[in-house]
Amino acid sequence: MSELSRRDLLKAAAAAAAAVAVPRFSLAAVEGAPSHGWQFASATEVARALRAKQISSVEITRLALERIDRLNPRLNAVVTVTADLAMKRAREADAALAKGEFWGPLHGVPCTIKDTFETEGVRTTSGAPELKDHVSKVDALAVARLRSAGMVLLGKTNTPAWAGDWQSHNEVFGTTNNPWDLTRTPGGSTGGGAAALAAGLGYLTIGSDLAGSIRIPAHFCGVFGHKPTLNVVPFRGHVPPMPGAHVGPVDWPAVGPLARSAEDLRLALSILGGPLPEDAHAYSWKLPPPRKRSIRDYRIGFALDHPLCPVTGEVRDRLVASVEALRSAGAQLEEGFPRSVDVREQYKTFLELLWPMDLDDASPEEKARVRALKPAPDDLLTLTMRHALDATPAEKATLRNRRVPMRLAWQQYFQDHDAFIMPTHFLPAFPHDHREPQWARTLATPDGPRPYFDQNMWAALPVITGLPATVAPVGHTPKGLPVGIQIMGPWLEDATPIFIAGVLEQAFGFQIPKGFE
Repeated sequence: MSELSRRDLLKAAAAAAAAVAVPRFSLAAVEGAPSHGWQFASATEVARALRAKQISSVEITRLALERIDRLNPRLNAVVTVTADLAMKRAREADAALAKGEFWGPLHGVPCTIKDTFETEGVRTTSGAPELKDHVSKVDALAVARLRSAGMVLLGKTNTPAWAGDWQSHNEVFGTTNNPWDLTRTPGGSTGGGAAALAAGLGYLTIGSDLAGSIRIPAHFCGVFGHKPTLNVVPFRGHVPPMPGAHVGPVDWPAVGPLARSAEDLRLALSILGGPLPEDAHAYSWKLPPPRKRSIRDYRIGFALDHPLCPVTGEVRDRLVASVEALRSAGAQLEEGFPRSVDVREQYKTFLELLWPMDLDDASPEEKARVRALKPAPDDLLTLTMRHALDATPAEKATLRNRRVPMRLAWQQYFQDHDAFIMPTHFLPAFPHDHREPQWARTLATPDGPRPYFDQNMWAALPVITGLPATVAPVGHTPKGLPVGIQIMGPWLEDATPIFIAGVLEQAFGFQIPKGFE
């Protein structure tokens, strides 16, 4: 017998032994199964049932893959499916648990990963034609931490090219649809992940957020999302920049989780957070608990509108309902932006930092179109866009230096307030529109068209300050489209806005899109 055939037989025997050692379960027969079914269970519920050996990773992974196979063609949310790897990992997870080995808090839980995160042995494109055949050699730090916690990887979810749009569309994989209305976007840039969660295609996912890329998809798809405090989760291994870049602390993008429950956000953040490996010998990180144990002890500010970015009536109605729900639960609510915060200046600074990233690589023709624009004196979007074409490196450095005083202005407010609530977006999910350039697009509202880049405003404040922000679903518009509210918390106190999202979950919570039951 050749050495090759001997090895093959040994592998086959080992695989057969493992299969025999892993018990089979009927998910429908599990006592205490979630009322909404295992397909829409939270990651925490699945992890708990797996550890108690009430269900197996093989069965729950098979369920998720079956749903991807059946439902994903309508969404195009999961664009690279790793079915064989997932089932192999699930079998290993069950075999390990049978021997008393526990990998971590996500032991055997099937999850997805945004296609902007390097994932060893798996195609990672960031939606860019230049990377359509790129297979990662290493894991991004966030992916490595999820694997170490026991995650089973189902596949990669869609994103716009280079994570550069509020719609998840690219030349490599095409367009992702919103499960609440297939003619509309699930948002971007983590639109594929949010759509997959809403449709029950996995139990947890991660995204990145520079201008609402976690929070806006959560709002559009009716799920929970969290943008952590700046650099609590390392950005290393995210694309962009290019694969293999050795990224240290960053100026403003963040990596964070999306989920179907607030509890899952907290679980995921406890796994994802922590210093870069080269810093871990000097310091560690832990997620501080929420400021208070009872919502009755919380003092929360809120602003549900602003002249810089008015929200539509259908969105405002849901935001008002969410504030009233918190008030009914016993929280102290105070309306109005803090006196210490100059909202216009913070938004203006955000735009002045953002536009150079969008326009530096623009064609001469596109730059000429921008220069030809004639903005009104109060047109902050166009004024800052034009100025960006001529901004010097010294000006850009000065802009970055403004961020700490802006954060401190909010921290002054958070000395006697626990959180601040505001809209996530001025609209619910809008119809697909992939015309170029992006800045020339408009969004239809009952009061007339609005600039496409107005989407920046409500996303900007937690980004320019680096503060944590959680989005929680708070019901639907009369047309059945989800609305999410944004809860900003104090510096490094991520569990506080997540706690408030959990209170809102009791009043509203995740709902299943029709047709994806």
